[in-house]
Amino acid sequence: MIRVLCLAAALVLAMAAPAAAHNVTAGADLRIAQTIAGAEVTVVVKGTTRVPGPLRIGVIAYQPVSGLRIGLEVRSVEGSHTVTGTAQAAANPQYTQLQVERTGPHELKLSAGNETAVIPFRVLVARESAGNFLIYGGLFAAALLLVGGLLTGAVARPGKAMALAAGAAAGVTVAAMVIVFEPQMPASPPDGAAPTLTTSTAQGRPYAQVRMGTVPAQPAAGEEFTLRVDLIDGSTGRPVDDLTAHHEALAHVIVTSEDGRYFRHLHPLRTAPGHLEVRLTADRPGRYLAHAEIEREDSGGQLLAADFIVGGTAKASERAGMVMESGETGTTDTLRLQPAVPIAGRPTTIELGTPAGVRTWLGMTGHLLIRSQDGEFFGHVHEMGAPGSRVRFTFSFPEPGRYLAWIQYATADRIVTAPFTVNVTASEAQ
Repeated sequence: MIRVLCLAAALVLAMAAPAAAHNVTAGADLRIAQTIAGAEVTVVVKGTTRVPGPLRIGVIAYQPVSGLRIGLEVRSVEGSHTVTGTAQAAANPQYTQLQVERTGPHELKLSAGNETAVIPFRVLVARESAGNFLIYGGLFAAALLLVGGLLTGAVARPGKAMALAAGAAAGVTVAAMVIVFEPQMPASPPDGAAPTLTTSTAQGRPYAQVRMGTVPAQPAAGEEFTLRVDLIDGSTGRPVDDLTAHHEALAHVIVTSEDGRYFRHLHPLRTAPGHLEVRLTADRPGRYLAHAEIEREDSGGQLLAADFIVGGTAKASERAGMVMESGETGTTDTLRLQPAVPIAGRPTTIELGTPAGVRTWLGMTGHLLIRSQDGEFFGHVHEMGAPGSRVRFTFSFPEPGRYLAWIQYATADRIVTAPFTVNVTASEAQ
């Protein structure tokens, strides 16, 4: 019986696979923010439980949109099976159901207006636990041996009856051991997961090199242009096509004018491997700064920065909520800083009152984005609590000086941006 128990323990350990990567979870919804057709939306791909089976896709609108329909095309990369449909963007969307035939890598193509994005994702289905075989097998074997022992004892063969009873006890013990120890074992990766990295390649990927530019090369104020972001692997020179969703987006791009009076928080479209782009319009000429936040699979986050020039003459501001005017006193009397005059290198609490009906956006209740006056520093922190009557952040300004800041949160029908400026003093010790 001791040999049986040892064998059972070895089987439990042998069948346990390494833990899957943090972005590979069967049954979880995939949420990807996109700036498409002039709207800020989040595409939701609901987790599926079986294949072949249904895949439900919805598009949540975070700004009022009128009749925005987004074309959907889901293609299996390995099997080339393709299905199409459409989704209506809305605050509370109806989900479109498409049929998928297999697990593994897929591509979701979005089309709206004359813009297109291709989002890579994986169809994952939870794998049956290896321990279940030992649990049910052990109990089934125990039941057979117990019945055999009773029948053997009934015909006056006590020795064999005892041996069968011992085997039944061993089966029950195996099942019990698996029940106790299986939760402590690493979960098996789901069907359709990417291959597990070897030790030599799991130490983090190199930084991505970036080329940012505009089309046309020098856009004019008041005219739409395209901001392009090309990502190149720092060691191979190949396009970076392993971005993982972080805070519900493949990339966050923040574009601000040098004076801080123009602000956009965007989520560019992946149009080709390693290539992102987003359309926007600047209302005034001058120098603009673009900061992009990305994260590669099995690696950490990275902040990329560039600038570009807008020519022409100043135009009327874009629609409300997109271009924000910032002043020394901010836009609301409910903004509070503690201390009122922040000290460089020390935590500052920043709190802003909010109306009822705040909902999460990009996985968070609120966002605080901070840029130094010269644009050399950029920071981004979150409100981690549940929606309530205010958003609250803790931030440490790195150096004395003047900072431009924006707080963002979402209500039932729009994204609210509250700009303000902060003058940070030197530490008393200095």
